[in-house]
Amino acid sequence: MTAQHTPSAVTLCRDPRAFARLREEWDDLQRRCASATPFQSHAWLDSWWLSYGTSGRLRVVLVRRDGRLIAAAPLMLVHRPMPVLVPLGGTISDYGDVLVDDDHAEGALAALERGLRNAARHAVIDLREVRPGAAAEGLYDHWRGAKRQLADSICLELPAEPMDDLVKRLPAHRAQRVRAKLRKIDSLKIDDYGVGEDEVPDAIGHLLRLHELQWRGRGVTLEHLRPRFAEHLVRATRRMIREGNASLIEYRQDGEVVAASVTLLSANLSGGYLYGAHPGLREQKVDVATMLLRHDADFAAATDRRVVSLLRGQESYKNHWRPRAVTNLRLLMAPASWEPVLRLHAARAQARRRAAETVVSRFPAAQEWRARLNDWRADLRSR
Repeated sequence: MTAQHTPSAVTLCRDPRAFARLREEWDDLQRRCASATPFQSHAWLDSWWLSYGTSGRLRVVLVRRDGRLIAAAPLMLVHRPMPVLVPLGGTISDYGDVLVDDDHAEGALAALERGLRNAARHAVIDLREVRPGAAAEGLYDHWRGAKRQLADSICLELPAEPMDDLVKRLPAHRAQRVRAKLRKIDSLKIDDYGVGEDEVPDAIGHLLRLHELQWRGRGVTLEHLRPRFAEHLVRATRRMIREGNASLIEYRQDGEVVAASVTLLSANLSGGYLYGAHPGLREQKVDVATMLLRHDADFAAATDRRVVSLLRGQESYKNHWRPRAVTNLRLLMAPASWEPVLRLHAARAQARRRAAETVVSRFPAAQEWRARLNDWRADLRSR
């Protein structure tokens, strides 16, 4: 029997310690999956599980050929209220996906589909935030059972070009204003500093404090203030910096850290994940978003990446750059016998999405009240 026709071995990993030991072969597989994003790295997923995982719920489907890992689906079992398999990484991850070796895609996907059908005999698989072109689309195409595709969040993307080239994409009047903002930043002598692995805990502490200051009174995301998030971000960022999958930049003025940002990296994509900036920069007329984008765009171009992702959200400051809007996919799959359950789950998901869109469009004051509530909760936490 030739290697090309060697049968694949499919296993289900439910032990977090065994998942932690997959580190080297998982990272090797990620490098062989061109569509993978930083949110599929072992460093990110293993750290997320340590902070957010529920005991007994881990479900990671693994496919090996001749002992080599060629596909993996990192999932967790939840009840909403029916059993559902969802990607590790949760809501703090901007992209969800499976991993598939590009050189063995057809066989790996077929075996992964078999493994997932066994793992989901009494569950719906709900893959959220799947970037178009992801390996999970191939899995969806191979799926033999009930399935449904929905729209998920919108991410904005720019080509990985140096800042000077991105500025040229803008209308003349807008480009002129951006160049003036960049000159302002340079005149204030704000220097960027790449944080090393051993400096990550202190730097993440600075970043999260600045992030809270930056959003105070404007509806901070409460999860970003919780200890479990800080622990995850420190753990994941340290490893990802060591492995070349993240950068943590501090922006210093007169020796003081006035801003900081975490950027996550994969072979083809760079994504600015989280930043914090001191409110005093606004008083100095510093356009923080432009300052951060200059660093990220120049770095992505210099390292031959293809995309600078602005990740989820359509904030106005992102749209100034004329990005491409890319709609993530939500891929639902289940055994054929579970088609009625899948339809119910899809209907509930669509109803929630429509309700959220209605609130945003018809009741804009609701967002303001939610922001005030989050600020109130944040104040309680800081006392």
